Amino acid sequence: MKKTVDASVSQAISATVEIEVRYAETDQMGVVHHANYVIWFEQARTELCKRSGFHYADIEKLGYLLIVTKVEVRYGQPCHYGDTVEVRCWLDRMGSRGLRFAYEVVRVGEVVTRGATEHLWMDRETRRPCRIPEPLRGPFERLAGVLPAGIRRASAADVDDDGEAN
Repeated sequence: MKKTVDASVSQAISATVEIEVRYAETDQMGVVHHANYVIWFEQARTELCKRSGFHYADIEKLGYLLIVTKVEVRYGQPCHYGDTVEVRCWLDRMGSRGLRFAYEVVRVGEVVTRGATEHLWMDRETRRPCRIPEPLRGPFERLAGVLPAGIRRASAADVDDDGEAN
């Protein structure tokens, strides 16, 4: 017997944080300084980790670090003091030793900045790269929308003309 799930169940989970741009985050031109976007990404990523069931502090308590190895930011429109933006984060890619998170900064319904960060799992004690810790594999696979073994996404072939499962 084949197991299927609705495709919406297997979509990547995202987290969104709302940020009101503070004066201290802007430069002399009144535009958000480019480095602040990376801080906003971290806020959204921390919220996403919480949705896995593990706050980042809990991951460290388990003896692991998730170090940043790459940051990408593509600036579109500038943000200014007083703007309210939403920063959305999702797990874009998951490997045996690393993760890639993707981000969008949205102002009034328009994506104004996109970005990504790549991370490597590291053993906190040895400071050496390691595979994704076993207690975190399932929770992070769910964030990424990875289906458990033996389950596949539903397709039109799984349903007959009356809407019944084949």
